[in-house]
Amino acid sequence: MLSVSGLGLQYGKRILFDDVDLKFTKGNCYGVIGANGAGKSTFLKMLSNELDPTRGHVHLEPGNRMAVLKQNHFEYEEEQLLDTVIMGHKEMYGIMAEKNAIYMNPEATDEEGLRAADLENEFGEMGGWTAESDAAELLSNLGVSESLHYKKMKEISGPEKVKVLLAQALFGNPDILLLDEPTNDLDPKTITWLADFLAGFKNTVIVVSHDRYFLDMVCTHVTDIDYGKIRNYTGNYTFWYESSQLMSAQLANKNKKVEQKRKEMQEFISRFSANASKSKQATSRKKALEKLNIEEIRPSTRKYPFIHFKPEREPGDQILHVENLSKKDESGQVLFSNVSFTMNAKEKIALVSSEATAITAFYEILAGRSKPDSGIIEWGQTITKAYLPNENEEYFVDANEMDLINWLRQYSEEKDEQFIRGFLGRMLFSGEEVYKQSSVLSGGEKVRCMLSKMMLAEPNFLLLDEPTSHLDLESITAFNNALTSFTGNLILSSHDHELVQTTTNRILEIMPGGAIDSLMDYNEYLKSDRIKQQRDALIGVTV
Repeated sequence: MLSVSGLGLQYGKRILFDDVDLKFTKGNCYGVIGANGAGKSTFLKMLSNELDPTRGHVHLEPGNRMAVLKQNHFEYEEEQLLDTVIMGHKEMYGIMAEKNAIYMNPEATDEEGLRAADLENEFGEMGGWTAESDAAELLSNLGVSESLHYKKMKEISGPEKVKVLLAQALFGNPDILLLDEPTNDLDPKTITWLADFLAGFKNTVIVVSHDRYFLDMVCTHVTDIDYGKIRNYTGNYTFWYESSQLMSAQLANKNKKVEQKRKEMQEFISRFSANASKSKQATSRKKALEKLNIEEIRPSTRKYPFIHFKPEREPGDQILHVENLSKKDESGQVLFSNVSFTMNAKEKIALVSSEATAITAFYEILAGRSKPDSGIIEWGQTITKAYLPNENEEYFVDANEMDLINWLRQYSEEKDEQFIRGFLGRMLFSGEEVYKQSSVLSGGEKVRCMLSKMMLAEPNFLLLDEPTSHLDLESITAFNNALTSFTGNLILSSHDHELVQTTTNRILEIMPGGAIDSLMDYNEYLKSDRIKQQRDALIGVTV
């Protein structure tokens, strides 16, 4: 078991959290949430003793082993992949290295030979005899090809390094597993495998993630950093969010009697418990919710931006027609070819590809910022589109000396300062923050500015290339709600499973050998054997 007592962290006069007492018990998965800057990653660093708290203590039960997902992707450049994974169990790897050194020494003494024999016994008791095969199985399950297992880390790509480091953390059945944003750079198939793995994990998991779908799949508890405190709540992220919103609404309605409020909360908990079957942790969470004390639930202090896309006009019958679209990169590599589709009213497409460069190139063509190698694009005359690129630096680099009022004013027909201030206020820029210069904005603040720019345009067609990059959970939730209620058309690419699943109704996968166009939701698409057969048929097609 892992616990903290009297834990506090302070930087100068700023107190992140104070007087924290928590227990993390075996068999549970805790999803750490909090506003940007609340200290989620910092909290994990304190749990792993990478960072000392200002006050208080972290206690790991003697004999328990903790594993941490490493964030430095270049730490093991000279190591083979299999060795890097096994290094996740430091004691096992140390024993393995010591005994192998003795065996490789032709001048080893009898005493060293006896030492090697003792090491062999220790190694076997730890499960060392299957260490290499266990490491190989983890790598393969995470999508790292067997042909790479004996290569050095410096020889593989960035996304593959992420998978190796994840395998390193999972290796050897640690008692406590700390994961900071484990789904970053992972494909949907790998994320699903990881969720299944953690759902069946018998020990303790503590994870920070902005992926709501992933949190809902694996978490039995939410560890919320709020009010300058850290508290554990029973349930997954959706339960925490919906119960917190309900509690906020109840507190705002002062006329409601206490007993009526309690009854509403109890009914909500009962409904959620009955619907827990969609979660990988359904059984344990259902039992936990049934025991939940309503007084444990508190409304969140976090603020959600107001995001709403209201089209100036409804789109007509002709939306978008694309025929035989193809594009190569600068080196002549085919990104996609022979892409044809026609969009109809109310359709919202999820654009999918194994290559991010192909997706971005596709958007750049649709937005009119680059030209295809072949093919045609026909937009309906009533269509007004707005584009949110994955990289937005160009919109700010020439405006470094502009404050936010003047930055947004250049995209608005209404120039009145109060109007602009009101718009920025909806996106959580209030008071003196409106005088921030664009050069000091964070990644999330820049995305919120770009969303403001898009809302001002009142488009009826949205082009969205990884729109949730840099956004916190609150902004992602608000953005998700905005797209769900949007009455126009859109094409969306995102690693956020929940966003894609709840806002799109058609999937378009683009590949060098062609395209797959399917009228189904994202979950169906990922599980479809027919789609897999189509994909396999297109892989390797010569263009």
